[in-house]
Amino acid sequence: MRAASESVGTTHAYEQVRAAIVENRYRPGQRLIEQRIAAELGLSRTPVREALRMLEAEGLVISERNRGAIVRPLSPSEVLDLYGLRIRLESYAAELAAERIQDDELDELIAAADEFGAVRRTVDVSTIEGVRRLNEANRRLHDRILAAARHTRLTAMLARTVDIPLVFQAFRSFGPAEIERSDLFHHLIVDAIARRDPQRAGALMGEHIAQGRDAVLDALTESGDLPESIAGS
Repeated sequence: MRAASESVGTTHAYEQVRAAIVENRYRPGQRLIEQRIAAELGLSRTPVREALRMLEAEGLVISERNRGAIVRPLSPSEVLDLYGLRIRLESYAAELAAERIQDDELDELIAAADEFGAVRRTVDVSTIEGVRRLNEANRRLHDRILAAARHTRLTAMLARTVDIPLVFQAFRSFGPAEIERSDLFHHLIVDAIARRDPQRAGALMGEHIAQGRDAVLDALTESGDLPESIAGS
């Protein structure tokens, strides 16, 4: 009974701390103090400790000597490296999806693209809840493309490459025009996949992800955290 209770507590702590990291309420480099988090969540320190270990395995948290767990910080050069790798991997996933997708998966992919469009037209993206819904709709579409690619190792590599807080930050940085452009890209990518055109699907995916990269880098520039050499590249 106690083990089951601790398991539920760990799941709850994991979900709450992960959401706080993704939504930038726990900022990069911030210490994650077990006792404080446990008190906020009404839990003992054990499930919080386990949750932080899970988040470390996921790459959202790191442990530093004499500091304990902190939210993983990312330098601008690391942002560029992550997005550079993601562009290559996810473009390849789009190419494979164009070659391997089945008819029922294509129907689901079209529906996912339409769902993103419906969300962006109906939610207030200036609110955190609006960004959450947009981010979730975006994730569902990208996940369906990856599933259609049928490449287990590629899926595992992207799971370690796609930095969820950065994706969320990109959507928070987008204005209506950028969100509409994402919607357009989604439908263009899906159309290329439906036409079994891997080269076009891959090229569109790369440009689409580069849009998110630019939004994140622009946000870093505005905050003064981006070195001039990178800002001008």
